[in-house]
Amino acid sequence: MDKRVVYPGTFDPPHYGHLDIVKRSAQIFDEVIVAVAKKPRKYLLFDVEERVNMFKKMTEGIKNVKVKSFDGLLVDFMKKEGINVIVRGVRLFTDFEYELQIALTNFRLAGVETIFMMPSQEYIHISSTIVRDIASYCGNLDDMVHPYVKQKLKEKFGCGS
Repeated sequence: MDKRVVYPGTFDPPHYGHLDIVKRSAQIFDEVIVAVAKKPRKYLLFDVEERVNMFKKMTEGIKNVKVKSFDGLLVDFMKKEGINVIVRGVRLFTDFEYELQIALTNFRLAGVETIFMMPSQEYIHISSTIVRDIASYCGNLDDMVHPYVKQKLKEKFGCGS
């Protein structure tokens, strides 16, 4: 039996903290599916196709990682995929409180288990919100995002090369 896991999120944009969780999950699980939410209830900088493409570019060369989009409840996507384990990155206690509520709800809805993983120390401070803020002022993102994501952010905010 293959050990498979879903790593869900908005990933707007994906950054090295996300990639760290994916790489480490790929060492534990036979297959990691990065599940990019199509229509979360928040403002998005990038549409779902852009976010999927950025994550695909970031994970090139990691053979057991697939990137897919989903719409609706995560547990419905997981049922369709035949997976019952979620991995979530948590950086701070506030992340954990929020993620615990979601994990308990997903378990009640569909018996889905959630594994929490902290990003490596060099990425624990990175969030998509911080990346967007820095990018909006054309700041240096070299240590935070993949070069392809950096280029897409520059294009989005009209920053020169």
